[in-house]
Amino acid sequence: MVPTSEWLSQWEQQRDKLKCPVDLNDYFALPEIAGKQLEIIDIGPTSILTGQILVRDPLCYLGHIEEQPYFQTAPVGTYSTEVCVVKPDEDGDCARYAAVRLRFSDVPAFRFEEALIGHEDISEMEDGEFFGFNVDAGLACICDKQAHQAFCDFASRWHKEHPDGNLYDDYFAALFAKSFRENPQYQRDGGDWVNWRIPDTEYHVPLFQSGFGDGADPAFERSDGRLSR
Repeated sequence: MVPTSEWLSQWEQQRDKLKCPVDLNDYFALPEIAGKQLEIIDIGPTSILTGQILVRDPLCYLGHIEEQPYFQTAPVGTYSTEVCVVKPDEDGDCARYAAVRLRFSDVPAFRFEEALIGHEDISEMEDGEFFGFNVDAGLACICDKQAHQAFCDFASRWHKEHPDGNLYDDYFAALFAKSFRENPQYQRDGGDWVNWRIPDTEYHVPLFQSGFGDGADPAFERSDGRLSR
């Protein structure tokens, strides 16, 4: 959607509050943060076809065609999808995905701001607040608008062919399990990520665990409009 001039004026006024409170570059450059050991893994390409980006829970929200992309666009192309992994610790916790980014450039960003659609009520936003995206299935993805349309078409066809089916249990679960068998490091037995190509397309949309399950997660973009989660 195209934000109104009034909304854009409010956005300019509130940009300091939209700034990420930490330097996200550190998650992809440092070996350790807050006593936690980190490692970066590449989970394959993401197809950016129009530059209009959505970050959503793929099972609960991406299948709704009315979902809108962020108002700032990214460069068109195919980009590596990198995950900052918090390594398993001596307390027995499994690997957790702390941050995910699309690697648009080797040049570090000097500033990150929250990615917004352009209709959020930001007039009374307080420090420390964020809008983010909802997670109800423990998964997230970064998806171009054209791939979003293709996902909706696929999901609609699949449900027509499997009226009593469950898209995760009866389709995606096997793909996640295959991903674990082929790339077991930093994945649980059922799989924590899959680089999925939407059937009948060449569009790649990696799906990945959202760190600590359900809730709301922020999405950030570089000040030059390039997205990072």
